[in-house]
Amino acid sequence: MISLSLSCFTLLAQQTISGKITDSKGAPISGASVKVKSTRKGTSTNNEGIFKIQANTNDVLEITSIGFKTQTITVTGSSDINVSLEAGASDLADVVVTGNRGTPRVRTESPVPIDVIKVNTLGETSAKPDLMSQLNMAVPSFNYNKQSGGDGSDAIDFASLRGLGFDQTLVLINGKRRHLSAFVNEVGTRGRGNSGTDLNAIPEAAIDRIEILRDGASAQYGSDAIAGVINIILKKDVKHLSFNIGGSGYDDHKYNTLNSQDPSQYYTGSRIDGKTFSFGANYGLPIGKNGGFINIGGNFMDQGKTFRAVPDTNWQTNSDALAVSRERRAFGDGSVRSGGGMYNLEIPVGTTKTTFYSFGGYNYKKSNVYAYTRSWGYPGREQPAKFPTDGFGNLVFVPSVMRVLDLGNGSIGPDNVYYNPQEDVYIKDESIAVGFKGTLGNNWDWDISNNIGYNDFHYFGNKTFNAALPVAEQATKTRFNDGGFNFFQNTANLDVTKHFNTVAQGLTLSFGGEFRYEKYKLYAGEPDSYGGTAYDVLAPGDTLQKASGSEGYPGYQPSDATVAHRTNVGGYVDVAVDITKDWLVDGAARFENYSDFGFVSTFKLATRYKITSNFNVRASASTGFRAPTLQQINFSNTNTTVIGSTLVYTKLVPNYSDVAKAAGIPKLTQETSKNLSAGFSWKPVNNFTVTVDGYLISIKNRIVISGLYAQGDPTFGDPATNGTLNNLLVTQGIADAQFFANAVNTTNKGIDIVLDYTKRWGKNHFKALLAGNIQKLTINKINIPQTFKGSASDSATFFSDREQYFLKASAPTSKFSLALEYGINKFAIGTHLTYFGSLKELGFGETSAPTNAPDQFFPYVQLDATGAAVPEIFNFGAKVTTDIYASYKLSKNTTWTLGVDNLFNVHPDRAIVPGSVNPYGSSSFGDSESGGPFEAVQMGFNGMRLFTKLIFNF
Repeated sequence: MISLSLSCFTLLAQQTISGKITDSKGAPISGASVKVKSTRKGTSTNNEGIFKIQANTNDVLEITSIGFKTQTITVTGSSDINVSLEAGASDLADVVVTGNRGTPRVRTESPVPIDVIKVNTLGETSAKPDLMSQLNMAVPSFNYNKQSGGDGSDAIDFASLRGLGFDQTLVLINGKRRHLSAFVNEVGTRGRGNSGTDLNAIPEAAIDRIEILRDGASAQYGSDAIAGVINIILKKDVKHLSFNIGGSGYDDHKYNTLNSQDPSQYYTGSRIDGKTFSFGANYGLPIGKNGGFINIGGNFMDQGKTFRAVPDTNWQTNSDALAVSRERRAFGDGSVRSGGGMYNLEIPVGTTKTTFYSFGGYNYKKSNVYAYTRSWGYPGREQPAKFPTDGFGNLVFVPSVMRVLDLGNGSIGPDNVYYNPQEDVYIKDESIAVGFKGTLGNNWDWDISNNIGYNDFHYFGNKTFNAALPVAEQATKTRFNDGGFNFFQNTANLDVTKHFNTVAQGLTLSFGGEFRYEKYKLYAGEPDSYGGTAYDVLAPGDTLQKASGSEGYPGYQPSDATVAHRTNVGGYVDVAVDITKDWLVDGAARFENYSDFGFVSTFKLATRYKITSNFNVRASASTGFRAPTLQQINFSNTNTTVIGSTLVYTKLVPNYSDVAKAAGIPKLTQETSKNLSAGFSWKPVNNFTVTVDGYLISIKNRIVISGLYAQGDPTFGDPATNGTLNNLLVTQGIADAQFFANAVNTTNKGIDIVLDYTKRWGKNHFKALLAGNIQKLTINKINIPQTFKGSASDSATFFSDREQYFLKASAPTSKFSLALEYGINKFAIGTHLTYFGSLKELGFGETSAPTNAPDQFFPYVQLDATGAAVPEIFNFGAKVTTDIYASYKLSKNTTWTLGVDNLFNVHPDRAIVPGSVNPYGSSSFGDSESGGPFEAVQMGFNGMRLFTKLIFNF
């Protein structure tokens, strides 16, 4: 039963209705939906059950709340109306605020597709302890891949919408822009050249819901919103304590390294590895008597490592076998320990119509991952240059770091010693937003705010060596400060909204401005992390140079260090008009000026038409942009390697450098887009909703990282600049260089499908959710600078076939998830089925292309049996994973859940070309991006995962 008390104020024909919704015990209900039935405009109650809505006399208000039947109330002059609702099936159509400036709308009646994700419900029925992987299973076009062997990418998780880049989706918290991570993905990782927002730095316990706008929205929100917007709405609950405790672990009975024929060949853990403990808590307190509150939520997670390898090494006789992975003896997920909290606060200012608000938080994460394996005797003579030696070139064995293969004779020799450098990454994330919002005379709503965000990303080499240090220090110094980078963002906003009931069937005018300041800093590591006696040799009389710098991830050098700033000023106007009761049109325009690259403008037009009361069609057209991040403009990294007997340096060159200018690399500018979408929403019955939306996104000047170009290449560059460029490379000691560039134009087209059904009867309930995405990305043009058109080889290297395939593999060609749950009384069971479509990647190539091959620069490998050259294409076929769970309500306040993710232990296909796995030949063995048996694709490679959780609500 619900008691509804309304206090109405008459203003001409229009009234501002304010009221409070409570349950039968008088407790307020937050999040209840209240909407005007004739116009479908609506709002929702706050944490005290209070709402405000404008309506005319005789309008019908429709009130819905989960667990109760829908009720309607006619607006009259009465100031006190009591309504009783019977408990029963809910017909709640979520009210969303994302994409609608000032006027919340029912989700299914929005002119653009919006998903509403209830985070707590999602996390309670999955082994996945982090927000990113949970969303990956729930949102049709959301894509995320866990990295392995990607240095810093192993420590942080980014995601994308609709197969686009990590930084082409804007993230908001309570409608305010969230800062980016300081990290930018490098070569060897998903989304290389992209930065992004770390959603896992936002504690799930503090989140009420997530609204995901799957449409271009740059004209409404600014840079980055090409693919869409993820708006994280924080909780407003008061006097409600909730916390949960969970544990999980992987039981991969096939690829766990303990199942290998010879486990001593690998790093190993336990039969159940990747053990994870998670804890979350949330509580809120009321402030004053006018609806003020503070809500605080926090999470802690401790996750262990996993180790994976193909168990059978008899590759000569078994087609399912692979040789020992000498380059990735510790392949798997790294360990992560993270914790943080977030608060959400609102305080009405006296009896005025003004409210002070603030939200923010802190998150800390420490990750430990293994880099590629260093082996004393493999391959060739390059590896000894990465080990500590005495003055005569003899190995100095360090038991705390190195490992010995079991050769059966107990010896320690050049053929059986190896180590895997470890990389410790420390990430700090801080944010705080403050603001005031209220209503001026004649109902002009306003909101002024300032939002600060900071992210610091710091590398340390651990249990590793710098083999070029003085002999006395080579074996004793095993930890290095490698340096890092941080990013600071300050955003100030003013937003004004006014609703005009007398224009057509209602018009909402919104306008505002934004000022943003950004600062990026890359700081060098300690000298021992990158330096050393570069020309020190392995032994007297030997010409092999020792590799300088911390093995695994060499420190950033002073020449890499930089500090960069910029500002941005922008303004927007957004007009939404209900031309009739059935036809909505929404238009927006935005104008921005960046201090580093200039002026941009974007526009959007969206519409929705109600064919019938339960069937809407919708469409939108927009232009968008994404400003190059300071991370992309200023990032620089120098790596060392030994080729032949010579130590060489490869450098990812910053865009501002003299080397980039001499190479003819243009100054980075904005990516621009054109978005088209069309679809429909249909509600055939009260509890069943269908939405289908197609989209077409064309992007020009996508920022990517180029291929490597060698010093002294006679075909490298325009003759007019080649001498200058090579002189710079020689002077700066750079053997190979690569660059950030606006190099690629793409088109992405696809379709999103969501079917949502909920049924309640008696003490029973049934839920079904099918969400799917089908997409295809096409590369329309590669913008090769003139400097790199000196030869076919240079042109092919700039954005190679391999990089093109990698970009296209940003998401599977299709992904569908089906969630089913049935419950009776205190017991519920459910399943999540996820279908991951196929995708393809290329290797690096180990042999020359046949002379008759149409593309002489396409990567090829040799078949083991015949030696014939075949294209090195890794085919990852479609897969289905099955998750199951059961929950039981132990008491009024306690629920126990247990289940299994990936019940049938499904793995992606191995990253090989079948029939080309000879570790001593020109084969595909170990030639993938990760260097291990699997790539970072689709569902991940860790296998079956067991979990249990206890959920408490008071």
